[in-house]
Amino acid sequence: MASLQLRREDSMQESPRSPEAQVGMKVEDLWDVQEPQLTSTEKLNACFESIPVSAFPPAPSSQVIEIKSNASLAEAAQLLAQHKLFSAPVVNVDAPEDATWIDRYIGIVEFAGIAVWILQQSEPPSPRSPSSPTNGTDFAIAVNGMTSAVGLGLLGNEDGAVTSGNFFEALTSSDFYKNTKVRDISGSFRWAPFLALQKSNSFLTMLLLLSKYKMKSVAVVDLGEGKIDNIISQSAVIHMLAECAGLQWFERWGTKRLSEIGLPVMSSDDIIMVYEDEPVLQAFKLMRKKRIGGVPVLERGGKKAMGNISIRDVHFLLTAPDIYHKYRSITAKNFVVAIRNYLEKQNEKPVVASGLITCKRDHTMKELIMLLDSKKIHRVYVVDDEGNLEGVITLRDIISRLVHEPRGYFGDFFDGVLPLPANSRV
Repeated sequence: MASLQLRREDSMQESPRSPEAQVGMKVEDLWDVQEPQLTSTEKLNACFESIPVSAFPPAPSSQVIEIKSNASLAEAAQLLAQHKLFSAPVVNVDAPEDATWIDRYIGIVEFAGIAVWILQQSEPPSPRSPSSPTNGTDFAIAVNGMTSAVGLGLLGNEDGAVTSGNFFEALTSSDFYKNTKVRDISGSFRWAPFLALQKSNSFLTMLLLLSKYKMKSVAVVDLGEGKIDNIISQSAVIHMLAECAGLQWFERWGTKRLSEIGLPVMSSDDIIMVYEDEPVLQAFKLMRKKRIGGVPVLERGGKKAMGNISIRDVHFLLTAPDIYHKYRSITAKNFVVAIRNYLEKQNEKPVVASGLITCKRDHTMKELIMLLDSKKIHRVYVVDDEGNLEGVITLRDIISRLVHEPRGYFGDFFDGVLPLPANSRV
């Protein structure tokens, strides 16, 4: 064992590995001492259970930001867009210096949550309930005189006016958008304050939260400081796996073909999608209603997709509304085309709007991980030889194939966590 460890250290000196790969090396060393009768999955579970989450490399400083509770929704949206983040913790500006992390933070606010909450404030009040300062009636009238609902139901052709470019320009220039504080919508946050890990928790716990329990990211708190020490996202885990290429345990797992390990989980009949001529808001409503991170945009009457819309793309509606002003109705296709043109002018690669990133069933896990990591995307669509959609694979699907939850593993772990209220709007 000592000689094996020495050879590995010599190899790392000759070809230095990233901090993420250091975690892979820990798995490699633990793999060799596991009981031989264990299956590969059981060995991985045991390895990850033995590694504390504190071993995960810290996220770049640009990705660990906090939003002050007295920031406006406009400021929060701009900050998230600037750092290319889905969400960020909200720190209570009124909390004392010695506050615990539970009192220091009031929740985690999501980009899509801000957008959906804002849009829903333009709904007219229910005939059964009296008007209130927060029902958004005045705001709805101010925005092009519209009082039609932008609710969670399906959008029809009659809702085209609500999805016009002028609507979003008026929305983002309104006092309502500029003056509403993040703390004003704190009751709509996903967690109150949020679910977090301690440094001593295991990698296995973190991986299960990101896969089976569908969390996009997990905060790691320092109890002594009462602050967030790290934020680990699904993307960060995929990057870690990509950096482990060449290690024995990863190659054994990564060389399996997608079809061998039951991917894609979602078949073509189960794919949630929108047609190119539907209002773009329909895409975001479906994502929220179905709790998914993206949808393909299909040609009307066909099975081929011309693009993909991700939940993070909602920020284009709030941070660049001027790119839509010429459209009478922002359809899914118009949205994709407008973003493509906008990003090209900004000299950025329009990954989201350049068409789907696809793979075939005979691709290996390693190939898929390398593709997702290099493109910095969250989903890959599986297609047949003719380019027709056959399924979709997400980061969560991949992580879920890496580990499994032992019976009774979490015990009372979730006790005291306040989940999203049933009537929450965000």
